[in-house]
Amino acid sequence: MSTMFYRPSAAGSESLKASLPEWLPILLGMLAMFVPTFYDLLHDGAWATEEQAHGPIILGLSLWLLWRKWPEMLAACDGPRPAHAAGWPLLLLALALYVLGRSQQILAFELGSFIVMGVALLLIKRGARALALLWFPFFFMLFMVPLPGSIVSTLTMPMKMAVSYVTEQLLFLAGYPIGRNGVILQIGQYQLLVADACAGLQTLLTLEALGLFYLNVVRHTSAFRNVWLALMIVPISFGANVIRVITLTLITYYFGDAAGQGFLHGFAGMVLFITALLLIISTDKFLQWLAARRQAGRTA
Repeated sequence: MSTMFYRPSAAGSESLKASLPEWLPILLGMLAMFVPTFYDLLHDGAWATEEQAHGPIILGLSLWLLWRKWPEMLAACDGPRPAHAAGWPLLLLALALYVLGRSQQILAFELGSFIVMGVALLLIKRGARALALLWFPFFFMLFMVPLPGSIVSTLTMPMKMAVSYVTEQLLFLAGYPIGRNGVILQIGQYQLLVADACAGLQTLLTLEALGLFYLNVVRHTSAFRNVWLALMIVPISFGANVIRVITLTLITYYFGDAAGQGFLHGFAGMVLFITALLLIISTDKFLQWLAARRQAGRTA
């Protein structure tokens, strides 16, 4: 199992420095294009909303993954190579998406152009082998691109209903005076609407991204653990959402509506991600125990 934190070796650091003259102009060009985009997203843009607040986290983790694997890519693809056939068409597509997205304020196109441009430049400079080594960071960036509102609305309502139902049943079994009407919870004298940010599709996708990031960094050699942990990410995400809504409901019940909608509401968001991460790690440990038992049973 690889370590969660990475420091490039001396050889890796030297290869990074040696590649700077080649890649620095490209990096500066992309910064000139996309820093205004990211600035707008962070200041009164989508990333300033609770539904899309995971965007800068996804971007930061993706760039860290690229930096982490870059020396390996440089070693495997030493020196400039003939541009891959798909590189230039993808670059033209990225530029078209950027112009259209920036001029018409279509966020999905603007962010998508950043991903497509990175893939295109890698294919042009180092070929398909480099993309094969660095595919996951670009795939991971897709989680920061918002889905169309119609798809989100269609899929979010059933999820909110399910989270509301499970929350009501668990708190009722615990003895709390709680009732439910659709996605509205009534506990004591307080009513709480389970919002999209609390149990919506974007939250589920963010937790899916967290699970995939964990899998990529840990890199188990056991196919059993990888497959089952990937499958368990969906129920883990649902369970973390339920715990978040329960937390908000109890905060409101004990401390009032102002506490539930104020600072503690933001704290409940931290509870969501901490809970999801702990559930992922706990599930992984359980799968490790199962895999060890299976191995022991085969060798017995």
